[in-house]
Amino acid sequence: MDWRHKAVCRDEDPELFFPVGNSGPALAQVAKAKMVCNRCPVTSECLAWALETGQDAGVWGGMSEDERRALKRRKKGRRGAAKARTTV
Repeated sequence: MDWRHKAVCRDEDPELFFPVGNSGPALAQVAKAKMVCNRCPVTSECLAWALETGQDAGVWGGMSEDERRALKRRKKGRRGAAKARTTV
């Protein structure tokens, strides 16, 4: 069964997960979306899918756009450091 069938967000307004802006009401909306994610049994699968498919907008797997970008940078940095160690 596809993980999306188990996602708690299926019963929510999709707009909740795609706030417009980055202050005030948008931050409150991100917090509400994350509260939904905190109740979800497939948050890990959702986040993995978002990262694998390049979802740049919205809240996925309990992480905001900025949080996912930071996660990608950290992962990329670790891969680069590991590659440098193996080539030295």
